[in-house]
Amino acid sequence: MAAAEEHEGSGAYVLHHLTNLKLDLHTMTLNPDAKGFWVLNLDSVIFSLVLGSVFLFIWLKAGATARAGKRSGLLNFIEMVLEFWQNMVKDVFPHANPLVVPLALTIFTWVLFMNLMDIVPVDLLPFIAGKAGLSHLRIVPSTDVNITFGLSLGVFILIVVYNVMFKGPIGFLKEVLTHPFGPWLAPVNLVLRIVEEIARPVSLALRLFGNLFAGELIFVLIALLLSQARHGVGGAALAAGGFVADLLWAGFHVIVIPLQAFVFAVLTVVYLSTAAQSHGDDH
Repeated sequence: MAAAEEHEGSGAYVLHHLTNLKLDLHTMTLNPDAKGFWVLNLDSVIFSLVLGSVFLFIWLKAGATARAGKRSGLLNFIEMVLEFWQNMVKDVFPHANPLVVPLALTIFTWVLFMNLMDIVPVDLLPFIAGKAGLSHLRIVPSTDVNITFGLSLGVFILIVVYNVMFKGPIGFLKEVLTHPFGPWLAPVNLVLRIVEEIARPVSLALRLFGNLFAGELIFVLIALLLSQARHGVGGAALAAGGFVADLLWAGFHVIVIPLQAFVFAVLTVVYLSTAAQSHGDDH
């Protein structure tokens, strides 16, 4: 991990690494201080699309290998992952639906790829971007709450679609207005249902964002310790402590990264399973 820039103070260094490359859509200019709805976190969008493209390329390549009748380590690994999610979805989502397994697999892999960017040295790509004239760059899309809320919004839309698809518009409306307190308290039932439905995507988004943002922040703080190596014996001691902390945190984060992707995908399947069941069904 590269050291913090010598000319920056600690606070400025941390703030710099937590600031996105922002595109002001009104003026179509890069402005790190831009705020508002019409501001696009350009780095988050670009890295999300690039990582999604990598995911598609790997799976398409594996599919081409399978159609050609060839075996490879990549194909064996992908078949193992696919079988794992098929069994997982079968246990959680009992209905026959061709979308759920590909959806769970896509969410897990895409979020995993985004999370893996968190173990790239925090100064490496921003340094390269700086040489190219870009003032800021954040490389972990899942540390951007806009990305995590975008993913969870897609899940929310699917929850509504599955409610209507499996229960019918009338059945879904009846459930919303009569559960859990019966038809005489329909307004209360409606408010509770709205809160419940909103809480699901919000919790999905904030859980992923919070865990990855905390990981990114700790890596940035560790980089500050490493930057003290040039400041005498005391600085060298701090840098040595930072190096040990970096190894320990990276080792722990290797567990957190796939776990958060797994949790996001599994909860998506659970929410869709709940949407496909009426409250009279056995769970």
